[in-house]
Amino acid sequence: MSFSVKKFAAEAPFFLIAGPCVIESEDICLYIAQNVKAIAEELKIPAIFKASFDKANRTAGSSYRGPGLTKGLEILASIKAKTGMPMLSDVHEPQQCAEVARVCDILQIPAFLCRQTDLTEAAAMTGRVVNIKKGQFLSPWATRHLAEKVRNTAGSGEVLLTERGASFGYGNLVVDMRGFPIMREYCDGVVYDATHSLQLPSSGAAKTGGQREFIATLARAAIATGDVDGLFIEVHPEPETSPSDADNILPLDDLKGLLCELAAIKNALTEARKAS
Repeated sequence: MSFSVKKFAAEAPFFLIAGPCVIESEDICLYIAQNVKAIAEELKIPAIFKASFDKANRTAGSSYRGPGLTKGLEILASIKAKTGMPMLSDVHEPQQCAEVARVCDILQIPAFLCRQTDLTEAAAMTGRVVNIKKGQFLSPWATRHLAEKVRNTAGSGEVLLTERGASFGYGNLVVDMRGFPIMREYCDGVVYDATHSLQLPSSGAAKTGGQREFIATLARAAIATGDVDGLFIEVHPEPETSPSDADNILPLDDLKGLLCELAAIKNALTEARKAS
């Protein structure tokens, strides 16, 4: 039976997708995964480990992309075996999907590729959960068609939609939180990406910048809407050394404190709704 996010996250305030932006080495990924797992288990928050074997949409061609499909999947399989955590990674081409599905429980469609029908359908055909990042150029209403591509594919599993910000002029993003309840009508769970939402695309010297100082602010606001089922947070023990998304990754040491705040907000909202 395929992995189910709904069953995995039942009774929890929300589920967490966390890990580094890109696979640097097995040692670093394992260290991050073990810490995320320990924190999540202590707080009773279901956690999924995320890392990309290939960052195929880097600003510059000279930027680090990752170890590639074969080596990347070997590393993810090893981490899965050692931690027991579900795995998530991006897919960029239809032919990658079946191979990635042998290791990963969730196949993620990158935002820039969210309208690529062949890719989405190939991911859906694996029966794995498909997480579609909402493109920076799409409205919340347009995500209905993305989800339908998964659901109309024979043998498909659950579909998640992830909000990661919308283009706001050049080199900036903004999050319209009215989109959460709209997107929720079309999928099995809405995820808020608290780190990529704070990118400053192509704003640096041949790289994307970011504003990690606002991660907690926007994450608290998203959870307070009551319409978010999961959080996507990239973490790293030394964000400034990350070869990708260094400016918008959350320091690993800050993860527990933030999750405590978010769980308290969600639990308070739940209790208030019961009382009303």
